[in-house]
Order: sequence, then structure tokens, then C-alpha cells
Amino acid sequence: MNKRIYRIGKAGQANDASTEFDYTEKSITPIGGFPHYGVITQDWLMLKGCTVGVKKRVLTLRKAIYPPRNKPTPLNLKFIDTSSKFGHGRFQTLKEKQAFMGTLKKDQK
Repeated sequence: MNKRIYRIGKAGQANDASTEFDYTEKSITPIGGFPHYGVITQDWLMLKGCTVGVKKRVLTLRKAIYPPRNKPTPLNLKFIDTSSKFGHGRFQTLKEKQAFMGTLKKDQK
């Protein structure tokens, strides 16, 4: 009821997780993908709160029957966290991870 839409993204956008305050070029998909979902390859919608339904199923949105009690405040996203959602992720982009970790054995030829 009265879900708030934070952002709408198109498929294939390279810089869709940047904001006015965070100029880092990063994709909305976290490093390693979302748990039990994977990598986002289609248009997406960022909502506030939870939604009901099965993963990877169509979600139908419609206008609210009851209007919100309070006037909605202007939305101002400052940061979108794209660190890994598996374990304790700390890097926002692969470039940041490679700069910190250095050359890994698996990356050597």
C-alpha cells in the first residue's frame, strides 16, 4: 500500500546506480549478483519496502485506493549500495576491488 518508487532503470544502462552526490560509475547489480536472483538484464524498478510474490515473477502496480495520509517529501537519493550481498561485501565496483587486492593468482596468465 502506497509504495514509493525511488528509481526506474532501463536495461543496458552502464551508469544507473550513480546519484547527484556519488559520481562513481557503477551498475545497479552488486558484485556477484543479487542472492537467489543473479544479474539484472532487463528494465528494473527500485521500490521502498517489501513486496509480496515469488522471485522473478511479474509484479503489478496500480494507483493507491487510499491516498497517503502525509504529503510525500521530495525524494533525494544520496547513495546506492552496490557492494556484494554475499557475506561482508565492502567494494562498490570491480575496479575498486582490484585496486585494493592487487593482481590475484586467478587473474595471472
